Amino acid sequence: MIGVENLSVAIHGTPILRGVSLQIAPGEVFGLVGESGSGKSMTALALMGLLPEGAEAGGEILIDGRDLMRNSEPDWCRVRGNDIGMIFQEPMTALNPVRTIGDQVAETLTIHGAAEPRAALEIARDRLDRVGLSHIGMDAYPHELSGGQRQRVCIAAAIALHPRLLIADEPTTALDVTTQAQILDLLSALVEEEGMGLLLITHDLGVVAGMADRIAVMRQGEIVETGPTAQVMAERNHPYTRALLAASSHVPERAAAQRPDPLLQVEDVRREYPGRREGFRRGPPIVAVDGVSFTLHEGESLGLVGESGCGKSTLTRAILGLDPVQGGDIRLFGRSIVPQMPREMRAGIQVVFQDPYGSFNPRWKVDRIVAEPFHLLDAPPRGSERHDRVAEALTAVHLSPDDMAKYPHEFSGGQRQRIAIARALITRPRIILLDEAVSALDVSVRARILDLLAELQDGFGLSYLFVSHDLTVVRAITDRVMVMQDGRFVETGETEAVFNDPQHEYTRALLAAAPRLDLAS
Repeated sequence: MIGVENLSVAIHGTPILRGVSLQIAPGEVFGLVGESGSGKSMTALALMGLLPEGAEAGGEILIDGRDLMRNSEPDWCRVRGNDIGMIFQEPMTALNPVRTIGDQVAETLTIHGAAEPRAALEIARDRLDRVGLSHIGMDAYPHELSGGQRQRVCIAAAIALHPRLLIADEPTTALDVTTQAQILDLLSALVEEEGMGLLLITHDLGVVAGMADRIAVMRQGEIVETGPTAQVMAERNHPYTRALLAASSHVPERAAAQRPDPLLQVEDVRREYPGRREGFRRGPPIVAVDGVSFTLHEGESLGLVGESGCGKSTLTRAILGLDPVQGGDIRLFGRSIVPQMPREMRAGIQVVFQDPYGSFNPRWKVDRIVAEPFHLLDAPPRGSERHDRVAEALTAVHLSPDDMAKYPHEFSGGQRQRIAIARALITRPRIILLDEAVSALDVSVRARILDLLAELQDGFGLSYLFVSHDLTVVRAITDRVMVMQDGRFVETGETEAVFNDPQHEYTRALLAAAPRLDLAS
């Protein structure tokens, strides 16, 4: 159905893609994997005729022998959505926040003249039902939906005209494991029932191992290995393929936690939100965290896992002193921080967020970003001492002191996460809370960040509270794990014990939903 022959792309003279060739048959799932910057997304943009300004492309993109590279822009507009549909990584930015989901799915039909507005809305309703949103009204807005529901809306829009090729660019990166499994099952069903080809672009080798019929491994704009998925995974002929597979199962070397002293004690904490208004009255309060208790010891790594909406983020905000609690107590370094965390204690617990770029001021240089938490100290360092402290933090995360003069946009995603870790280290805390800190990184960068975290823990005696939906990461980096569902802990214990012999059915469901990479296959 789709044939890409010797596709090359250069932007302002800089080569980005070099001789990329692949074929995708009807009803086939084709996986395209590689690190960030390898050229995966640029290949997808070339297939959609959406190359950036200054790009020059060569080669052929064939549909039934018709070369799309010869298309004018009006021709490309007829192809997009009709012959080729695309699902983007972040549905919230792909959807229009001021238009209803029904209108956005119907828009594809009306723009292509496939249906009049009223008929287009009826077809849109059918497409939304098809992707499992029959319980969601057509007049809902994107912000009213969960991440998984928004991704389903994007899928409904992409398949509205029954395209022959569906491109899914990292469609499940930010989703928890059960939602990810649902989206992948939905895509597999659509491929089978609609008879379309699927180009699945991802850095998660576990996803393609369980879903793709064939796979291509991409590095620096070139395909270095391709073939049936099981064959590529088993033979691993190219060194880069072997490196990716090794990084996917990488476990950092860590010293065993001794657990001498409790640093953080959460006792029967309850967090409620006001109920919905019903006329002039409010309904019963919504309980987000329902009487949870745990202890984090010195030098320990503790994992917190669960689906989106289970209460993980609400609990971490309470621990950081950002949200009040309606019951229980939180003790930090032996002192209660309920109802309010004393200012002088905030330097002792720092946080690394999922998206470092979103947590940085893009107009600040790295020097100011890393030094930002100094305001928490009673006597912030100044002058040469301040400079030396920032340089020390950057060196600790394997960056150069010269990077202080740069802006965030000058760094890769992995480097930006190192800057975020340096910022968390700058006040010399005893606890670092890592909120999905590696979920958006590709496998090799993730492996290096996990090694860094293990190194810093041994060197600085840090304790980690690791919040994540990535069970592979939690297993690699934590000593104990807590599984959260509907605001409560349903299972806690030693990480290996919980993973090897889960006792609760919800834990078993999470583990079953997680993609698996069988390196022996």
